[in-house]
Amino acid sequence: MNRAPERAFGEGGEGVTRQLAEHAARLRYEALPAALIERIKLCVLDTLGVSIGASTLAEEATIVVDYVRDLGGKPESRILGFGGRAPAAWAVFANGSFGHMLDYDDVGAGGPDSFATLPVAFALAEKRAGIDGKTFIAAVAAGCDIHVRLNQAIDLPDWTMTEGWFATQLFGFVSGAATAARLLGLDAERTEHAFGIAYTQMSGSRQMAVGTATHLRSMQAGFSGQGAVLAAELARRGIVGSREIVEGRYGIFRNYVRTQTPDWAAIAGGLGRTFPMLDVHGFKVWPACGYTRPVNAAVIALRTEFDIRPEQVEEIAVIGGMGATQLLSEPLELKRRPRLSIDGKYSIPFTTAVMMAKGNVTLRDYTEEGLRDPAVLAMADRVVYRPGPAGALPTGGNSGLSRPEVVVRLKDGRVLARTATGVPGDPNNPVDRALLEAKFRDCVSFAARPVAPENVERALALVADLENLRDVTEMTRLLTPEEKD
Repeated sequence: MNRAPERAFGEGGEGVTRQLAEHAARLRYEALPAALIERIKLCVLDTLGVSIGASTLAEEATIVVDYVRDLGGKPESRILGFGGRAPAAWAVFANGSFGHMLDYDDVGAGGPDSFATLPVAFALAEKRAGIDGKTFIAAVAAGCDIHVRLNQAIDLPDWTMTEGWFATQLFGFVSGAATAARLLGLDAERTEHAFGIAYTQMSGSRQMAVGTATHLRSMQAGFSGQGAVLAAELARRGIVGSREIVEGRYGIFRNYVRTQTPDWAAIAGGLGRTFPMLDVHGFKVWPACGYTRPVNAAVIALRTEFDIRPEQVEEIAVIGGMGATQLLSEPLELKRRPRLSIDGKYSIPFTTAVMMAKGNVTLRDYTEEGLRDPAVLAMADRVVYRPGPAGALPTGGNSGLSRPEVVVRLKDGRVLARTATGVPGDPNNPVDRALLEAKFRDCVSFAARPVAPENVERALALVADLENLRDVTEMTRLLTPEEKD
């Protein structure tokens, strides 16, 4: 199976970084459980779809791609949705940025796992040519596994808010570097150097999402993915990186997360045998920030059970939840009237209003027309946020753990309350492949460079048979064709 041998580590996590490097370098497709292989194939489908859809639905996508094109350089890897090629690191900067622009990507512990790794994998597959499906899946699995494990080790409640980080970008430098190193064929020594080079670039402050959201919130994996490719390429050429970047004196947990007691077993226990991603990973069914989902789930449950019509609603109060619930609700007046798509997706008052007014939340609700919908704006004026009673917050920074209460007061005097016990798309409420395929078709329909229907269906078939592909770039050639294709 070519697994890295499981070794003991010290009380302070000594040796953990090296174990992760060995894991990334040695993990093989044959060691992966069938469930993980299928999950990664769905991640490929989902990530390609939402990235291509951003090419016309996100205004910042055009700004990013224009900049990358202006830079010029060796045409190594294609830019999804738009076409054309760029040096691999810059293609990742564009494609990784696209992945979160619709806020429709996957969810899990440590934020979305897929767009921290898959844009890296596709760019290097195109640069190198001839990367087969099994190698590709193993490289993505290694990166996603490390991404989830780093997050699962954190013992602080609501840490992404209290310590002020976006885990996707923060850990994406390392998880992306793991995927890149695996595709470049680096051994454990050079993979650890790649981790160190990636760590030197690490960033992801949550300040980018305070008040009105910035475009940077959607571009997280552009920065981490570009840094990951740079790290692996430099390590391949012989640059020596920092060591012990996980457990070291100035490593991830002491410098960034600011905990002295991470769960080292969560990081290194069962490497190559267990894959915690399967327990925490899910897909979005609504195109908005993960923290809107528990509110959406409660609203749709109340709306359906009590047959609530929009004109009956006097007030919708969102109460409590994790720190991000309040962040997405204030300042209230700005959250009720988002000016940009990214603002609407990062607004609980606006997204809640959409769900109550329409019974669903779709991509079109965040277009320029959707943001001005008078029925939605009238409903948004009835949404308020109130802090909940003090209590222990769940450990970790997973949006699926947030449990705000939604209280709807109707004009006839009835008061209805609901706290969601789960959200569609999470591990306990999984969505089927048919729904993700429909989501993929919808997203791809917005491509800046239109994709022929037969190419869409062929791409769906290729993803389903990913492990048997001799060259994974056959998928991207179908979805962003060029003249020579």
